[in-house]
Amino acid sequence: MSKIIGALVGAALLVTGSAQAQPAKPDPTQPAFRALYKELVETNTTASVGSCTLAAERMAAHLKAAGFPDSDLTVFTAPNFPKDGGLVAVYPGKDPKAKAILLLAHLDVVEAKREDWTRDPFTLIEEEGFFHARGAMDDKAQAAIWVDSLSRYRTEGFHPKRPIKLALTCGEESGGRLNGATWLVQNRRDLIDAEFALNEGAGGQLDDHGKRIAHTIEAGEKTSQSFTLEVTNPGGHSSRPVPDNAIYRLADALEKIRGYEFPVMLNDANRGYLTQMAKVVGGEQGAAMTAIVANPKDARADAILSKDPSLHTMLRTTCVATQLSAGHAQNALPQRATANINCRIFPGVAREAVRDKLIELINDPQVSVSKTAIVRAEAETPAPAPPLTPRILGPIEKVSAEMWPGVPVVPILQAGATDGKPLTAGGIPTYGVSGIFLEPDLGRIHGLNERVGVTALYEGREFLYRLVKIYADQP
Repeated sequence: MSKIIGALVGAALLVTGSAQAQPAKPDPTQPAFRALYKELVETNTTASVGSCTLAAERMAAHLKAAGFPDSDLTVFTAPNFPKDGGLVAVYPGKDPKAKAILLLAHLDVVEAKREDWTRDPFTLIEEEGFFHARGAMDDKAQAAIWVDSLSRYRTEGFHPKRPIKLALTCGEESGGRLNGATWLVQNRRDLIDAEFALNEGAGGQLDDHGKRIAHTIEAGEKTSQSFTLEVTNPGGHSSRPVPDNAIYRLADALEKIRGYEFPVMLNDANRGYLTQMAKVVGGEQGAAMTAIVANPKDARADAILSKDPSLHTMLRTTCVATQLSAGHAQNALPQRATANINCRIFPGVAREAVRDKLIELINDPQVSVSKTAIVRAEAETPAPAPPLTPRILGPIEKVSAEMWPGVPVVPILQAGATDGKPLTAGGIPTYGVSGIFLEPDLGRIHGLNERVGVTALYEGREFLYRLVKIYADQP
């Protein structure tokens, strides 16, 4: 997932008073869920050798076994991408006028090499209270929960007022290949049309001692956009240096970018986070959170909060140098020097506006600034973050309070990216929520030995099962 990392600031880890949940009662349906989860995790869906289509077919088979007719199941593939397929399922509602809710998850996973891992990354292993495997958390945990929840509803004879839709897609992790969520928005919008969607991108946060700090809800994502800075020069022999050196000119440009801070911006997500966490964190940082909400131009509050990298990026657009390349020989003046600047752009801000600001800062016509290619098709100006209305937040707060009394529900602005972005841009506001609490290492997602707590997964399953029922019966 390109997304949960950085979701909760390090300062919150100092909190020690959050309430613990009571142990969940034994659930007779749990073994069936574990088997489904195991099958999905052990279906290889990496871009190199895996198949999301196979995973989609296997999940469709589970729903069919639970009683879903073929007419409510669509396994789709895009032309020229036979292994990058997905699944859309529809659970009908009683009210023909009610708009559906959409449950979204991605099937593909980041690559993993057996020789680097302690355990086989494509075998689900339960050990020391954790499930270990690639995709154990990102994002097959939520995908399995969605399939399991719909199966349970069907078995129980649940008749919701509004339809429930499920979209399991491919391509969230696989870079330049097909992105299934974007493809559905552009080609089969009718299949996934909904009032709003629930997705990955947030969850519960534990401190170093396993104590619950907060239950985060993602209500907005930044846009990742890289820009290439380039300087060209006739060059020459290094024994005859001249002031107009491509490397020096590029270095001057980078220094100007380094010294600039984009202004603080607030929306429902980061405003809600700062407001809630100010009460939890307290002290100087808590006071600074309150102050910045009251006045986004409060420089002192900004300086205090920006000491924490996660808070700093939550408050604004950020741009940082990530790659450099220059010169063609040790004994020659450089003819070309380039740098990559990666920007994480605040929701609703145009990429072109950020490029214009970089050009203004550099103030050197010999330094060109160009956008690098975007991995997935996105609008020039991404959609603003969807609003966190009581209709959305209320059910989350209700179920969270039932399961984890005293643990605050906190909105966040995600610095990374999920498949929620193309859905929100396509008119389906998408919110990240999982109910799965993770340690400070965030389950080691995208890294070695990815894992999720066994109890945390089962609790997340129960949370989402209850939550979707409430949404599905909303008038």
